[in-house]
Amino acid sequence: MTETPGLTGHWDIDPAHSRLGFSTRHAMVSRVRGAFNDVTGSADIAEDLSDSTATVVIKTASVDTRSTDRDNHLRSADFFDVETYPEIRFVSSAIDEVDEGSYIVTGDLTIRDMTKTVSIPLELIGIESDPFGNLRAGLEGTRRIDRKDWGVTWNTKLDSGGVLVSDKLTLEFELSLIKKVDSEDAAPAESAETTAQDEAPTPEPEPVTEAAPATEAFPPPPLVKPAEQSAEKPAEPKPESPSSGKPLGKLFGLR
Repeated sequence: MTETPGLTGHWDIDPAHSRLGFSTRHAMVSRVRGAFNDVTGSADIAEDLSDSTATVVIKTASVDTRSTDRDNHLRSADFFDVETYPEIRFVSSAIDEVDEGSYIVTGDLTIRDMTKTVSIPLELIGIESDPFGNLRAGLEGTRRIDRKDWGVTWNTKLDSGGVLVSDKLTLEFELSLIKKVDSEDAAPAESAETTAQDEAPTPEPEPVTEAAPATEAFPPPPLVKPAEQSAEKPAEPKPESPSSGKPLGKLFGLR
């Protein structure tokens, strides 16, 4: 019986921070790498590791090798045939700890409706809490398989006698899992807080003193100002006529 106190619980794969990829030889001289962008999965780790389970589901149409032509070829009937087989599945049958932090996950890998048993070695990178309150576990590992075991046999011969695509490929696992927190885990803290509030003494209300009735006040009457006498203005002198004080001859231009 192997106990796993730090890993016990339900864990979900975080696809935004995980990579499930593969690599293989191309034309016998270079290596092509790819990954699946749509991956979901979870693991239920029991206190007794032998009772633990894990499941991974991959959408085959999400294959990505950074080449549109190559990706379309991989989606065709020559390889994954995504129209007929939209998913790749892995379901564990056993999880064993072979060393501290080292595990072997054995299970059924189904590709194109063909199921084979594979064992995947995984290393526990660590368990940490992120700034958002999530408890994360990191796992990494690789597993070399022969694609022909799952009926993926397409190839083209080279002039040298080799083949365009290697039959062997390496599965690459870089997984970040988030532990699911049950609502019951937060209950004790809430219960303790509620209990503390219940046990706190209730303060007695202070006596209320009635205020004396306010005396109604009336505003003083407005001041009456004596009427101001209007001062009569002296009559203004009338303007003199243009002819006043001037001889008539000068007035009409006569000398």
